[in-house]
Amino acid sequence: SGANLVSGVASTLLSAKDAELGLFEVDEAALPEVARRVRPRAICLGNLFRDQLDRYGELEHVAERWRGAVRALAPEAALVVNGDDPQLGDLSREHAESVVFGLDDPRHAVPALQHAADSKWCLACGRPYEYAAAYVGHLGDYRCPACGHRRPPLDIAASDVEMHGLDGVDFTLSTRAGERRVRLRVPGLYNVYNALAAASLALALGAELEDAVAGLERFAAAFGRFERISLGDRRVLVLLVKNPAGANEAVRTLVSGGSPKLAVLALNDEIADGRDVSWIWDVDWEPLLAGLDRVIATGARAAEMALRCKYAGFEPSAIEIIPDLGRALDRGLDLTPSGGELVVLPTYTAMLGLRKIVSERGFVRPYWERAA
Repeated sequence: SGANLVSGVASTLLSAKDAELGLFEVDEAALPEVARRVRPRAICLGNLFRDQLDRYGELEHVAERWRGAVRALAPEAALVVNGDDPQLGDLSREHAESVVFGLDDPRHAVPALQHAADSKWCLACGRPYEYAAAYVGHLGDYRCPACGHRRPPLDIAASDVEMHGLDGVDFTLSTRAGERRVRLRVPGLYNVYNALAAASLALALGAELEDAVAGLERFAAAFGRFERISLGDRRVLVLLVKNPAGANEAVRTLVSGGSPKLAVLALNDEIADGRDVSWIWDVDWEPLLAGLDRVIATGARAAEMALRCKYAGFEPSAIEIIPDLGRALDRGLDLTPSGGELVVLPTYTAMLGLRKIVSERGFVRPYWERAA
């Protein structure tokens, strides 16, 4: 929609005449310009994953632009960074008022760094990092064996993480102000990272720890991001996927919660998705496909999504190619038993298209009305 670009931030500021605090989720390429114009009290940097290379270029290019934005911050501004990301952890050294957050629970580390991991080379000397724990993509506890460049010390951490399938996750939030147990109503390790980022930013702005925890526990899924929509006597579970790291985590969370037997995979290639869809070949779809009986491939690039499933070893006769989103949704619902849940993994514009369909059918309000 462009709401997280310079124009969207400007429109929001113009319409919020009496606001005392502004919180903006900003496009990675627009961040340096937005920061220059807004002059924020704080910036929170969550991660840098490969995404829409045809729009942004390589991660190192985006990271260098972010480095320039950090150097231009006012001395009194707070910088909150995910120390588990090598590109971002290094930025904490650029600004005195920095807060570093990260995960501290090796039980949930993956056995080996995923092949689609991005920032796995030492920023100082170029040698491969060694990971004591790799959690999500290249996020984790890293150290260069050659020069010693490593994850900075964590000011705020999540430990003792307990997953509850698709229903949520618990963890212990450790801060300078003390420790609290947190129960999130959204699942997945990446949502623990999101919660850490939100809590770290709130605390950096002066919030009390109890208020930060209460806010995290009230949070519910945003539209299209582990959102459940009731359609009569069935439900649809929508999980946005738009890059290898995010898709891998969606797959990991689904499998840990009990693999579905049917999934709708919706692949578009609009500007907001990225014209280049080759990223689907870097996603580890195989753990999800291993538990499925049938796949419905839909969207403008449905055929390529179906081909990816075939090359993953999925039985071709169990793959249905239905490019029209509405027809694909109806077919999926037809195959879903009464009281059951249909899993849909769409790219960004496919997610908007599917949500428009269910909105027009009266099952959910448009997301902008819900937000208002």
